[in-house]
Order: sequence, then structure tokens, then C-alpha cells
Amino acid sequence: MASEIFERDRHVTFLQMMYQLLPSPYQSQEINRLTLAYFVISGLDLLAAPDRLVDKEAVAKWVLSLQAHPRSQSELNNGQFYGFYGSRSAQFPSEDNDNGALLSRSVGNLASTYCAVAILKIIGYDLSSIDSESILTSMRNLQQSDGSFMPIHTGAETDLRFIYCAASIELIDVPVAICHMLGNWSGMDKEKAKAYIINCQSYDGGFGLTPGSESHGGATYCSVTSLRLMGFIEEDILSKDAESSIINVPLLLDWCLQKQAADGGFQGRPNKPSDTCYAFWIGSVLKVLGGHKFIDKKALHGFLLTCQSEYGGFSKFPGDFPDLYHSYYGFTAFSLLEEPGLKPLCVELGMSAIAAIGI
Repeated sequence: MASEIFERDRHVTFLQMMYQLLPSPYQSQEINRLTLAYFVISGLDLLAAPDRLVDKEAVAKWVLSLQAHPRSQSELNNGQFYGFYGSRSAQFPSEDNDNGALLSRSVGNLASTYCAVAILKIIGYDLSSIDSESILTSMRNLQQSDGSFMPIHTGAETDLRFIYCAASIELIDVPVAICHMLGNWSGMDKEKAKAYIINCQSYDGGFGLTPGSESHGGATYCSVTSLRLMGFIEEDILSKDAESSIINVPLLLDWCLQKQAADGGFQGRPNKPSDTCYAFWIGSVLKVLGGHKFIDKKALHGFLLTCQSEYGGFSKFPGDFPDLYHSYYGFTAFSLLEEPGLKPLCVELGMSAIAAIGI
């Protein structure tokens, strides 16, 4: 039987356990250890857990050890990205099975770099102390001619998720991500990124991962928050002149509200089951637009509680086992619902508002 209340203390214990030792099912995610750490560190912060639960000095030292550095200044423009590796194992060169030669592994990726900078931001580390020049100069090499970004310097897909990572990892003066967090936009061409995002808005109002693709909750979040962080749209557009916006706001609002299903949860696409994480992805878009008041909050609250695990954390669907990803976005969803005991959320950066501001 689902609990009728948000079990904050149980969730803190769940994350504390994950901080100490990840269970064996996460072995396949070792390459993404930095991302998993982000969910744990940011989750504890959002739950207002005691500072003593996290050794901030040790966390900072570990995160900083994962940054890739060029051997010389000239290498900054060699096409590779000098961000952060996802884990210690990603720092080792791989072997070509055909001839036994060691291959040079790509030097970091956008998603891991976003998580690294976000963790440092959350624990109060002085971001001016990191090698931001290498990150920003080489990050610009990842932007494609159409404005999209590749997550690594070669051999990967391009879509809206990586524009968000790039925009957020640089912009974090108040809201979250690389350029915004580092307070420096030299790592990307904002106008090109804006044009790409606008081309991703679909006929139904949502945004797809690429121009012409199906609207998706995650892609819509990345689009709207990126435009907000870059300063191309205002907060609470619905209370202003929505018709003059660079995106179709009324159609977007309608699309978002249609994603709340009969069980109270949010779905990422039509005819898909409700999923814990979309309460954050789509709820955040509605918050930026000023349409969060149109959500059936009681129904959403009820759905999320059915995904709350007796062990702490949240699952993707009701009755499943909890995982770090859905647990974190369950916490952010409850923060959006103004659950007592949780810190207010900066929806653009996906972290507590206090951490985003830098207090």
C-alpha cells in the first residue's frame, strides 16, 4: 500500500546509502558515475539533508580529478573537448581489438561536464578556480553549423539535450548549466542555438529532439529552459504578451497540459504511461511559462506517492524498484509541488534555488 505522505527521512537514508556504496545493478553505469553522483549530491541538497552527510572537500577533489586538460594551449583547437570524463575508467585509453594498439579515448563529454560543474556549484566550490578556458574554448568545437551540439568531439548524435547541457554549463549565474554556471557565453553561438531550437517546435506545440521529430517531454524541457537561460524568452510568459514570443506559447501550453494523464501523472508523449520523471520535465516547462497553476496538483501528488518506494527513492512506474534517476526527479517534482521540508527548485538548472544562486 502506497504511503500517503512524502517520506523525506527515508529518502535521505536512501541517498546516504547511495553516497557510501552503489548497489551492484549500477555496475553497467560505471561510465556515468559522475552523473549518478550528481543525482545523489543534488538530491541530498534538495532534501535539505545535514551538511555533515557529504564530505564537500573530498567530493570537490574527486570531481576536479576527472577534468581533461590539454597538453598545450594549441591543443584547445584540435577538435577535442576538454571537459570532464564520466568516471575514472573513462580516462583510460581503449584498445583496438584488431591490432592491439591503444586508441585515444575522447576527452570528456557535455553531459558529464554539466554534472561536474553542477556538483561543484551545489557544494559551494569557487567555479572561478577551475580550468573554464579549456572547457569553453573546446566546447565551441562541439557546436555544429546548424546550431546543435555533439556530446563528444566525434561519432555521436546531435540533438536538443546537448544544447541544454552546453547552455546550462556556461550560464549558471542564477539558473543551471555550463555557460550559465560559469557566467561566460564564449563557449557557444547563442543565435545559432536559438535558431535550431525554434526549428524543433512541432505542429502540436511541443518540441522534438531534432527538427521534424515527434514532440517529447524531455526535449521540450531542454528547449524552453535553454531559451530562458540564454535570455530569449521571459519567465511567466503567459502574464505578458505571449503572442510576441519567438515560440508558439499557447500551443505549447496546450500540449503540456494534455500530457497530464487520467492517473494524475505526466507522460512524455501521447499514449505512453505516466512516468515519475515527466512530473519534473513538463512541470518545469509549465513553471517557466507561468502555467503551473493549471496542473491538477492533488492528482499529481497522488500519482507520485504510488511511485514512492518503501525503501526510499522513487521508481519509474508504480510498483517498480526505485532508481537514482527517477528518485531525483521525484524529489524535484515534489519541490515543484512545494512539499514542506524540500528546498525551492531552480527549474532551469534542475537544482535547489539556493545552490543556483550560489548562497
